[in-house]
Formats: sequence, C-alpha cells, structure tokens
Amino acid sequence: MIEDVSPFIQTVLGTGLTWFVTAIGSMFCFIISNSSTSLKIMLAASFWSLLEPALEMAKIDLGLGTYCVFPVMCGLFIGAAFVGLVDTFLPTQWLETVPVAINDSCYSVSNPSSSIVFHTSIKQRNYLVNSCMESNIRHRSENTIQAYPSSSSIKVDNEKNQLPKMVITRRLWLLIMAITVHNIPEGFAVGIAFGGLGQYSKTTFSQACNLAIGIAIQNFPEGLAVSLPLYSSGYGFFISFWYGQLSGLVEPFAGLIGCLAVHFFRRLQPYALGFAAGAMLFVVVDDIIPESQSRGHGRLSTVMALIGFAIMMCLEVVTET
Repeated sequence: MIEDVSPFIQTVLGTGLTWFVTAIGSMFCFIISNSSTSLKIMLAASFWSLLEPALEMAKIDLGLGTYCVFPVMCGLFIGAAFVGLVDTFLPTQWLETVPVAINDSCYSVSNPSSSIVFHTSIKQRNYLVNSCMESNIRHRSENTIQAYPSSSSIKVDNEKNQLPKMVITRRLWLLIMAITVHNIPEGFAVGIAFGGLGQYSKTTFSQACNLAIGIAIQNFPEGLAVSLPLYSSGYGFFISFWYGQLSGLVEPFAGLIGCLAVHFFRRLQPYALGFAAGAMLFVVVDDIIPESQSRGHGRLSTVMALIGFAIMMCLEVVTET
C-alpha cells in the first residue's frame, strides 16, 4: 500500500489485493478436483475463513465479549435457512439453464420431472431433453443418466460438442451468491479502514493494511471453495475460475462505498460472515455428505449438524473466557 495518497486510492489498492488473492485461490481448482477434497476445503473455510473471523469481529469491534456468538449464530442460521427455503420454493427453471452434458452415449439431465425444449442455433433444430443432471447426491442411487431422445427425432453428430455443458445447480448458485454477498461487507471494511484514517484516532495506516492483508489471506480458500465444486461437477477450468474470482470482484466496488460510509458497515460483518458460513455448511451437509442422506432424514440431519456446530462454537467461546 502507499501511505501518502488519498483514501480512495488506498481503498482501491487494498480491495484490489483481496480480489487478486481470491482469483489466485480459485485457480487451484484444477489441482484438486475430487469431491471429498472439495468437502474438506469448504468445511474448513466455513470456520477458519468465516466463523472464526466473525467471532473475533463481534468480540472486539462490537465489544460483545462472551456474547459474540449471538450475532454469528444469527447469521449462521439465517444463511442456512436462506439456502434451504430457496431450494424448497424456488422453481428449478429460475436458476438453471438447459444443460446438455454430452458424451458418446447419453444426454445428462438435472431435473428428471421436467421436459425442456432446447432451441439450438446450429441448424435451428429443436433438441428435446427430458431431464437435467441430478444435483442432489441423496438421489444418486435412485436416478441414473438416461437417454430419452430417439434416433428418429434427434441426430447426434459433431454438433453435439457445440452444445452447452452441465448446469449450475440451485444450491451451487446459492453458495456462490452467499460467498459473494459476504464479500461485500469485507470490501466495506477495507474501505472503512482507509477512509477512517483521518477521522478515527484508533485507526492507523498499518492497521488498515493489516486488515486488507488479513482479508486477502482469508479470501484465498473462499475463491477455491467456489471454483472447486464447479470444477468437480464437470465444468471447465475457465468457467470455474471465472465464478471463483467473480465472488471477490465485488470487494473493490464495496470498498469505495465503505470509504464514504466509514463506520456503519463494519458492524455488519459478523452477521454477513455468519450468513455465508451457514449457507456453506448447509450445502456441505445437505449435498456433499451422502451418509447424512442415507436413511431418508436428510433435512433433519442438516439441521442437527448446524445446531451441533453452533453448540460447539458456543462452548469454545465460553471456555476461552
């Protein structure tokens, strides 16, 4: 960072660093592509990159001490409830485009209950796709990839390689949205730190730089947590990287706003971090851990896992004090 420049330039440099590290993190998806590793990274990121910083911010910035768990738990359950409710009530077509993951033998589909007509511009043909690629792991044993189009109605030739790849499922969209949304107050915080240098005696330039560096380090696994599930689901490196870095691209814009607002948005960070952690934990337990869905009580398992996570978080804070 450069000390003898305007707070706006300092904010741009600081939030540019946080975005750059997010982009670097998202690039590593091609190295680690299996779903079990994706689970471990997402689970670790939900605490070390989201909940743990949220507890520290609530304890120090909000001055809540032992009660710092309450805003974090509030955000945690709101984030999980948000993903669960949207997954339940939002129509599939709102968040999914028609996927055609083509190989030599089948059309893969994600919503077996719907029939979607895909109009391709290659030769203005209508390709009838019966369903989409199954997005929920607990139904993997019940649903297999099926090839419904008959040879009389659909010709599969070299044009199939030009069709779009698999769809981004609802929960994956929600995970991307949750991480992106929580990056907004992080951008605000960096802007606030640099914007408040001349207004708050407790804020020093070194502290503002440390905040930007700390958020940048924390953003590394978050970028990977977005790009890795995409890459593991069959998306190419560029698409996975694009969405991973895009989740951090909001920070420079939010930082400029925070530089103007200075103090208010920093107090929202514990809630926003908890929100993103709740959304990520919901996706991890409800989608990625198949054992939790094996006996037909998947949603109850998810709720109990979140409650257990919250209880252990409370015990950790209480025993520390």
